[in-house]
Amino acid sequence: MRTVINISLPKKMTEEVEKAVKSGGYASKSEFFRDMIRRWREEQLLEEIMESEKEFAAGKGKVLHSLKDLR
Repeated sequence: MRTVINISLPKKMTEEVEKAVKSGGYASKSEFFRDMIRRWREEQLLEEIMESEKEFAAGKGKVLHSLKDLR
């Protein structure tokens, strides 16, 4: 199921989105924004992974010997 979201952009940003679509980079404006959200989510995940790596390097990690250790 899809939901419609209306957004307001400055003219320059609107032109950039339209240019990306016209150049064939995206099939539609909606696809452009879906891609931006996917990239944002990937960035959030990367930040979480990097934070976890810092914690592990600081000795805050836990060695798991089985899935039961997750509890």
